[in-house]
Amino acid sequence: MSTKRAPSTATFRHRNLPLLLLQARESVIAHFRPVLNRHGVTEQQWRIVRALLERGALEPRQIVEVCRISSPSLAGVLARMDELGLVKRERLAQDQRRLLVSLTAKSRALAASMAPQIEAVYDGIEAHIGPEFTGRFYAVLDELIGLMAELPPPEPE
Repeated sequence: MSTKRAPSTATFRHRNLPLLLLQARESVIAHFRPVLNRHGVTEQQWRIVRALLERGALEPRQIVEVCRISSPSLAGVLARMDELGLVKRERLAQDQRRLLVSLTAKSRALAASMAPQIEAVYDGIEAHIGPEFTGRFYAVLDELIGLMAELPPPEPE
């Protein structure tokens, strides 16, 4: 008896954009993963470190938005990063219910030691795909993000 499924009768006019974006992301992050692994940093931790390096201290809700990490996942990631001495979480003086997350000297030193290796990965990717394509791709991604932000949010189910 065959276990093959019959092809779906559903037809779509568009390519699977979410899947293509995931495949593109994976093909890129695969080149960074060895550097992250060598330094004992997860992808989510690295996204947070980069965001805090670029933007300064942030509240968890801002990290969720910038890093695209779910709020429940972020709580665990930040707790682990705190245990590792990579971030410090402080209550805001004006509102004790709110937290501010910032980098520690340890995480700044880690980022500084990783920077040449991370930049080498970027250089290798750009050497392969070309600086012109790289520039166009960044511009298209920025434009896509901006245009998608203009769409009304989807209706909750």
